[in-house]
Amino acid sequence: MSRHTTFRYCLDPTVEQSVVLARHAGAARFAFNQSLDFVKDALAKRKISRKHPVPWTRFDLINTFNTWKKSEDAGRVFAVDADGVTEILVTGLAWRTQVCQQVFEEAAVDCGRALAAFSDSRTGKRAGKRIRFPRFKKKINTVPAFRIRNKHAKAGWTAIRIGDDQIARSVTLPGIGAVRVREDTRRLRRMLANGRAKILYATVTFRARRWWISLTTEASDLHPAHHHRPREHNDDGGWVGIDRGLTVFAVAATADGAEVARVATAPKPLATELAEQRRLAKSLSRKQKGSHNRRQAAARLGRHHHRVANIRRHFTHQIANSLVKTHDRIVVEDLNVVGMLGNHRLARAISDAGWSDFARLLTYKQAWCGGTVTIANRWYPSSKRCSACGTINPDSSLANRVFLCKCGFRADRDHNAAINLAKWPTIEQDFSRSPDPRAGGRVNNVRRRAGADRHLAGAGETIPIDAETDVCATFVA
Repeated sequence: MSRHTTFRYCLDPTVEQSVVLARHAGAARFAFNQSLDFVKDALAKRKISRKHPVPWTRFDLINTFNTWKKSEDAGRVFAVDADGVTEILVTGLAWRTQVCQQVFEEAAVDCGRALAAFSDSRTGKRAGKRIRFPRFKKKINTVPAFRIRNKHAKAGWTAIRIGDDQIARSVTLPGIGAVRVREDTRRLRRMLANGRAKILYATVTFRARRWWISLTTEASDLHPAHHHRPREHNDDGGWVGIDRGLTVFAVAATADGAEVARVATAPKPLATELAEQRRLAKSLSRKQKGSHNRRQAAARLGRHHHRVANIRRHFTHQIANSLVKTHDRIVVEDLNVVGMLGNHRLARAISDAGWSDFARLLTYKQAWCGGTVTIANRWYPSSKRCSACGTINPDSSLANRVFLCKCGFRADRDHNAAINLAKWPTIEQDFSRSPDPRAGGRVNNVRRRAGADRHLAGAGETIPIDAETDVCATFVA
């Protein structure tokens, strides 16, 4: 068994290496735009001839770009001697040898993924919001980034190496060389030396005026000492419910009512640094567009946002690690965070809490340790249900921080919700349906037929009848 994990470091390149990294990021953006241009040109020609091929998949885009970059369509470099004789020196992209060729291929792969996501969204294979057709990447609003695969030679050496040339805090990249990093790489170097990890690819990005590298690795499972003890098949206990909130970040309790954890002091970095963020945003708005001072102000605001995100991420990692290490069975609620953000009074606080990211961390960390994370139904009334008698109190509101029941049970609202979540695996069958409060039945997500909200076509216009088969009909007056 293996798992995929990422090691992220902050690079410390020299001035020359920074120029090379920026050149690779620009090459990736250029290859993506060129691949997308191939698709648009092919789609335009396909309107004239239905048999014209369209390079849609990642492999077709890679082959098309590799053929184009060596052809005369990509450009030519001429040299003229003293006698006026012209000679062709380079055919194709003149600067293609200055960057690693994998950057072009990975950019074409990204374009193929974007096209696949667009087509899957149109045909219904992809859930969620409909994705529009990919657009060209602009230099001013695109994060500079590129990706390089790690090739393994038969001799044993790899293209991406850690701690090469007796420099422990360094990463060696093909075409760039050894670049120093700021953090300690001892953990990754030990895993690579013991054969417990293998680097798949490296992604280099430029954020907050710094270069960052993310090394995606295929690592072996955690040591058996860090795994939870396996339970018996007939053992249905040991569940711990975790209720997330704003006043109290998280409350964990068992089904018998014992509170095992309470995290009340969340850092709330956005609310804490909001005054500084407003000051930097106002300073940016006063700068003239296109000026050097505006770029510096935008960089300061970007560093501030990056720091706020890092504080929140560090806190959620700490809480998730502590819960996963002490409990092997966890129940969390499926919160409609996107819908909650529609409340303009709580949207900022909900975004600052990071509920979705916290649930995501719990899920994959618990899987690494051999535990289980169960998602309670979104319609399960954990906050309105009495954990003692099971009676549902529909009049309970967010203002009531103490839960009171007719049976005499009295408890903290978050503590009562955590107990009900811990009981979810035993009463799951009672809440398997998703009730619609207005219709009294189940919620059905029905997609509207294509063209249902459009005007009636005029005489001679073509309207779509079936979006799946692309059958059209002509309206005749």
